[in-house]
Amino acid sequence: MNSARYDHTASVLTNGKVLVTGGQNGISSLNSAKLYDPSTGTWTMTGSMNYARYLHAASVLTNGKVLVTGGLMNTALNNSELY
Repeated sequence: MNSARYDHTASVLTNGKVLVTGGQNGISSLNSAKLYDPSTGTWTMTGSMNYARYLHAASVLTNGKVLVTGGLMNTALNNSELY
């Protein structure tokens, strides 16, 4: 990972890669998402979320997609996004 973040989620995908979403960097909330490939040790950017969020939840669904829900961005969020 090129930059520090905390209060994010990390979800192991069905292909073995790890999806990291949102969080904070000490200055602001993040809407970015990155994929980590443990077989190569590399990070790549993937599509950003519609909303910056931290302290949220992420669940890998049976179809392999990731449901990102709730969290905070100044106030509590009541929306979700599907990766």
